Amino acid sequence: MPLYLDKVLSQLAYPLGSAIALLLLALLLLIIRRRHGLSITLMILALAWLGALSMPAVSDRLRLSLESRYPQLAADATPAAEVIVLLGGGMYPTPPDWPHPGMGASADRVWHAARLYHAGKAPRIIATGGTMGWDGERASGSQSMRRLLLDLGVPDSAILLESYSRNTRENAVFSQQLMRQEGLQSALLVTSALHMHRSMATFRAVGLDPIPAATDFEVAPEPSHPLRWLPDAEALHDSTRALKEYLGLAVYRLRGWAE
Repeated sequence: MPLYLDKVLSQLAYPLGSAIALLLLALLLLIIRRRHGLSITLMILALAWLGALSMPAVSDRLRLSLESRYPQLAADATPAAEVIVLLGGGMYPTPPDWPHPGMGASADRVWHAARLYHAGKAPRIIATGGTMGWDGERASGSQSMRRLLLDLGVPDSAILLESYSRNTRENAVFSQQLMRQEGLQSALLVTSALHMHRSMATFRAVGLDPIPAATDFEVAPEPSHPLRWLPDAEALHDSTRALKEYLGLAVYRLRGWAE
């Protein structure tokens, strides 16, 4: 299946897309079939689904169900390995003439990889991530991460680039190939805590068993408050990201891409 088609189908499965699809179906049933009862039921389901996932309290529970699987470890407390595999996704591809790297919300990944390197946990870093077909002539995710790693004091000689992967599956496949070429056996896997569960399952499916070094934790204990049950656009975005991980893992397992 082409990658862009995967993206389209994914958007339809996420909360906003699925709610819109339900509302459109309800409208069609109302106009074409005159099915008033079923149309109203679908509308209520769409609004309830969207409303529940827009609540910060619900979003926190969803994200915490993924993040709590891996402990927050300081760099000094992390086990050592031969290489740090740094997953892309934290940097936006930028035009070649831009002097600044495009740091996204998950750029903590790059910072944590640099911290692990400086703590002596591995002598090399594999920066992974390519470009999508619609990105045009832009630096790959791995090239953007390399720029930031250099600014964080990691020498260029310690950085290996994997600039072809477009998703977590390809991250794992191409990283495994690069590790084999370099004679590397053990790895620390650095990615966001929200993404670590799917990443570990995907890397194990290609024969690697890296040590998880999760970062970019998002959910901190919040006091119980009625306002956390009111719909919020950012909470809907966060719920969508958590459901993306669960949906992605389910699809990967169906394809045999994850354990």
